[in-house]
Amino acid sequence: MNLFPPDSTQSGNTTTRAKRPGKPQEVPEPPAIGVATVSHLIDKLSDYLTPVELKKVREAYRFSDEMHLGQVRKSGEPYISHPIAVAEICAEWKLDAQAIMAALLHDVIEDQDVKKEELLERFGPQVANLVDGLSKLEKIEFQSLVEAQAENFRKMLLAMASDVRVILIKLADRLHNMRTLGVMAPAKKRRIAGETMEVYVPIAHRLGLNNIYRELQDLAFSHLYPLRYRTLSKAVKAARGNRREVVKKILEAVKSTLAMAGIHAEVYGREKTLFGIYKKMRNKHLSFSQVLDVYGFRIVVDTVPNCYVTLGTLHGLYKPMPGKFKDYIAIRKLNGYQSLHTTLIGPYGTPVEFQIRTQDMHRTAESGVAAHWLYKTGDQNMSDLQQRTHAWLQSLLDIQQQTGDSAEFLEHVKVDLFPDSVYVFTPKSKIIALPRGATALDFAYSIHTGIGDHTVAVKINNETQPLRTELHNGDIVEIVTDPDSRPSPTWLSYVRTGKARSAIRHYLRTINVNESVELGQELLAQALAARNIEPELSASTIDKLLAESSAKSMDELYADIGIGKRMPALVARHIFGLIEGESTALPSNMPPAADIDPVTIYGSEGVSVQLAPCCLPIPGDQITGQLRRDQGLVVHTCDCLPAKRLRVKEPDRWIAVQWGEELNRRFDCRIRLLINNEKGILARVAAEIGESDGNITYVGMDEDDENMMTQLRFTIQVKDRVHLAHLIRNLRRVAGVNRVERERA
Repeated sequence: MNLFPPDSTQSGNTTTRAKRPGKPQEVPEPPAIGVATVSHLIDKLSDYLTPVELKKVREAYRFSDEMHLGQVRKSGEPYISHPIAVAEICAEWKLDAQAIMAALLHDVIEDQDVKKEELLERFGPQVANLVDGLSKLEKIEFQSLVEAQAENFRKMLLAMASDVRVILIKLADRLHNMRTLGVMAPAKKRRIAGETMEVYVPIAHRLGLNNIYRELQDLAFSHLYPLRYRTLSKAVKAARGNRREVVKKILEAVKSTLAMAGIHAEVYGREKTLFGIYKKMRNKHLSFSQVLDVYGFRIVVDTVPNCYVTLGTLHGLYKPMPGKFKDYIAIRKLNGYQSLHTTLIGPYGTPVEFQIRTQDMHRTAESGVAAHWLYKTGDQNMSDLQQRTHAWLQSLLDIQQQTGDSAEFLEHVKVDLFPDSVYVFTPKSKIIALPRGATALDFAYSIHTGIGDHTVAVKINNETQPLRTELHNGDIVEIVTDPDSRPSPTWLSYVRTGKARSAIRHYLRTINVNESVELGQELLAQALAARNIEPELSASTIDKLLAESSAKSMDELYADIGIGKRMPALVARHIFGLIEGESTALPSNMPPAADIDPVTIYGSEGVSVQLAPCCLPIPGDQITGQLRRDQGLVVHTCDCLPAKRLRVKEPDRWIAVQWGEELNRRFDCRIRLLINNEKGILARVAAEIGESDGNITYVGMDEDDENMMTQLRFTIQVKDRVHLAHLIRNLRRVAGVNRVERERA
């Protein structure tokens, strides 16, 4: 039986289902949130703020109350209850007085048109800057135009980079809004829940705010998939009773064993969130019972050595499962999280997951970067977690400086918000954390942009490997550089981190402008010719075009076309509208004209024209061109399968291309040979390739022990298809070669 019935309304799905007669079924909402009061807030703040600071907070409250007088929320409550609730969440983290005051005032600029200068005069520069930073975070429209969403997201992250308290207050604001989302219309609920899951949940995780992270996930889940949420909620409640006996038995056994070992510890069960259960079922294709069969416990001890003593004690109590141990104390996660994780075989043969940590680690695990304010000391130096967070925030500023537009910035940063990480070492044993799937080239850029730009080779565990090699936990990585080396556009196809991607694109934009301008000029001229427009435009048309396209010069516009940021057919359409006196918007989705003359490819155009690495076209192949963002024109063979899939997704980015007449260079091509595994065969094959006027640039080998055969892979350089056909015929005559074929992706 399917645990999850289809939802009548889902994010991104316009399908509706007829309502059944009878009593309407209500989606379970989170527990009712009481109206926040200032007296309750002051009680919380009295635990850690001084009387002078409390007085300032009261002043901020009175000003906010006065500004929001008469304003009510959708629920009918006075609006001031919302800023108070946001301040209470910040008080749970024990944020400082300025942050609490900013939380109380966070809507007065946006909603009540209060000027920043007035806040500056009344409450000082810190509070005024925080409120101003929060007010610049316009609401992110999850289903709005991509550019608008990206620009707002960029503003939020850059405000956060200047002062992390901005995002802490914003997350508290979003949390209270999600807790009280029930009164909104269904469509608005789904939109707000969608943007929460897309933007705020990964930021909360990246900052180590696990309590907020988990609650926001579950709240967003309840509004995105209400029927699934309700079904899963009921199933979990029903399963709790059946699990109680097993949980009690494990708790008693663990507490007794630790007490006998002389370890003072807090032991308690750890329940998975509803969204965590749902995600695990979906991603790993597990049934509900399989997910709930795993029991989770958390053990909090007093010292780091006792974490490891506890681990040994538990392994003496229950047998550990091989490969199910992770030491996040020795190598902490990117967001500062530390714990020992182990999975044991408990009573009745059930898997039992344990997390072992100290009190300090527990505070960091629950409150992340906010733990800095939670437990202050006299030491003004930044903690390790603060340093990591500061480094990440600084990287946002670096990416912003190298990035051309908001959509690109959003693309880079979202990559770095993924939680999974790998931990690798420099030759001097320094630990570097990278997103899962990162390559050796990402490692080079993580050290320094200059090192990445000049990378020529990499050694992983003392063995030379390709730059595209994916890194794994524990790898020792050494980068080899050359001052004459420069980034290649093909690097963009396999780098994983936002820093590497933005640095490569920045280099390609700034260094190869002339080539991009020439290509863009040619592409636009052909697009204009298809509309019977002369490429020489009048001065008035150029002035209007530059004003409406936000380009500073025609060369900049040509360069944007050459690197794929603008479509030549759409620019030509816009020019046609200007000439006809009917200016149209550049982002139109009108497809390019079908009768544009093909672009001629000579293979010597530089980085503005790339031969696709998936199919490696050579002269004589039927070819087609794809305009890729920041990679210019990428040439594929017409029968390339990846190209066919890409063409279905973005048909308006493809243009006709053709080979030129005189091509004075050689082109890479891959071939595959199936040979007998015998002495001297590789030498005979290599010699034949040389005699056939081919040049070998790569050799790879795969053995098939069952058939006593070997598969050889070569990347060779040839002049054209005729040359390749001649070379393949010669190879087939070599003794021991059973099959030769051209290899494609």
